[in-house]
Amino acid sequence: MDSIFGVPVSAFVGQLIVGLINGAFYALMSLGLSIIFGLLHVVNFAHGAQYMMGAFVAWGLLEYLGLSYWWALILAPLLVALFGVLMERVFLRHLYHVDHVYALLLTFGVALLVEGAFRYKFGASGQPYPNPLEGGLDLSFTFIPWYRLWVIGVALAVCVGTWYFIERTKLGAYLRAANENPTLVRSFGINVPRMLMLTYGLAVGLAGFAGVMAAPIYQVSPLMGSNLIIVVFAVVVIGGMGSIMGSIITGFGLGVIEGLTKVFYPEGANVVIFLVMILTLAFRPNGLFGRND
Repeated sequence: MDSIFGVPVSAFVGQLIVGLINGAFYALMSLGLSIIFGLLHVVNFAHGAQYMMGAFVAWGLLEYLGLSYWWALILAPLLVALFGVLMERVFLRHLYHVDHVYALLLTFGVALLVEGAFRYKFGASGQPYPNPLEGGLDLSFTFIPWYRLWVIGVALAVCVGTWYFIERTKLGAYLRAANENPTLVRSFGINVPRMLMLTYGLAVGLAGFAGVMAAPIYQVSPLMGSNLIIVVFAVVVIGGMGSIMGSIITGFGLGVIEGLTKVFYPEGANVVIFLVMILTLAFRPNGLFGRND
């Protein structure tokens, strides 16, 4: 078979892989946003900046300390999560009991501050990061780099593992309960503020993890987070604000739709996700997987 729906197989499969790669980042990023909104009721506009920080920490570990991508994959998310923990302790925890718009404005300001600081230090141009996995899978009609397949597989595993942790484990139940009924949880001797702090740190760590995996594919740039965050917010809205599984399925699904749109109608690839968002808000305002209260 030389073509699919009149499109060369190589082009079709190539864009399908690109869609899955973009979907992997959409899923990881929207998963973190959904955790923060679903458990803390905070719209975290700093998520794109935290994703960018993960990529820059990976680049810095290699550039200044000589630590490889595999070390960065462990250390960078932890460092970004630590930044999130400090941000939650110093700022966000004082805003849980006031209107949500204050936390939104705070995180938006943090995003601008972090992005501005990195632009001042490194400039707007990107920094290259070497590919940690050379070679690829030769299918005769197309070539798929191993690193692309690695990103798709690991992102899916991390997303499903995070869903399982929050929805199916005892500690995950504590995290959900700490938000839904903090008074009851305190009666069991559980430190609720610490649970909320760790929840935010976990979600921010996911953004940092996504940033590390993005570094070898995209240039490490101060603008990489701001270029992605609007699309990710659209993914969260479509999946359902606070829906963890909705974020995973919608992230990968919309990445594939966007990738295949580039094959069949390239002019619409940049807007197809927002078109889906408009249709979703018109017919299912709570999102595809959101609760209908």
